[in-house]
Amino acid sequence: MGTTYLKRQKEMKRLEKQRAKAERRAQKKLAGRTPNEPSTEDISAAGIETSEVSVAPPSESKPQS
Repeated sequence: MGTTYLKRQKEMKRLEKQRAKAERRAQKKLAGRTPNEPSTEDISAAGIETSEVSVAPPSESKPQS
């Protein structure tokens, strides 16, 4: 077997472990939530829109000398 094949196999195994770890982390996070804690979907559904916030343009002022 060539080293390229072995490297590819090693990389695939590493990626699979990384995916499994991320999945376990996500499951643990969901299981750890309390029922009264709002999820990210609840927050966005509550009508909080950042695009509705208007920001006044900066007024032109001369620096004092």
